[in-house]
Amino acid sequence: MSFDITELSGDRSEQYRQLREQAESLLAGETDRVANSANLAALIFHALPDLNWAGFYFTRGGELVVGPFQGKPACVRIAWGRGVCGTAAATGETQVVADVHAFPGHIACDADSRSEIVVPLRHGGAVVGVLDLDSPKPGRFDEVDRAGLEGLAAVFVETLSD
Repeated sequence: MSFDITELSGDRSEQYRQLREQAESLLAGETDRVANSANLAALIFHALPDLNWAGFYFTRGGELVVGPFQGKPACVRIAWGRGVCGTAAATGETQVVADVHAFPGHIACDADSRSEIVVPLRHGGAVVGVLDLDSPKPGRFDEVDRAGLEGLAAVFVETLSD
């Protein structure tokens, strides 16, 4: 199967709508978590500007373990409640952080990261992981990103088998 990332156009909300359509097409018919998270991380990383990391962490016991991603090598394990990813997992709420250095307990996996957004992945009533994006640009993420990335996370979760 060949898949081309289509250039996004329009305002940012429209771009996220287009990106969601691309994600739905890319993940259609596949239920393997690793394959789908790898492809979605690559799609996001190459489609959105000003990112230096895009990927997944998956729940294993009381911690998150790194999954497929695009970017520099990452922290392998993050405790629930620790850092931005652990906070998103523990609270079940998307975390939008304009300045990671001001976030209590931030884990600096990449010193170049300045802002971050982490979306919890809920499946079967539980948080099964998180979608994590980092940027070297302070204040890179906002409510448009939150809504768009929560939509992309939902596309991924829909592919998970029970």
